Amino acid sequence: MAATTGTSDHIYKILELVGSSEKSIEDAIQNAISRASKTIREMKWFEVVQTRGHVENGAVGHYQVTLRVGFTLEE
Repeated sequence: MAATTGTSDHIYKILELVGSSEKSIEDAIQNAISRASKTIREMKWFEVVQTRGHVENGAVGHYQVTLRVGFTLEE
């Protein structure tokens, strides 16, 4: 059996975020991650699970993206 110098198991907590932007889908993602990083440490990955938007006067008014974000639990 090989010796280990730390935990190699990765345990994540998953939360759901919804970001929005008038500019783009990418900006909506960045807005959600940026805001969440102010209170959530150790975010490691995200997955876009839903994309939608709002139409105003025949044009895109804003984009909205639902994300699942994984972060590691503190020991």
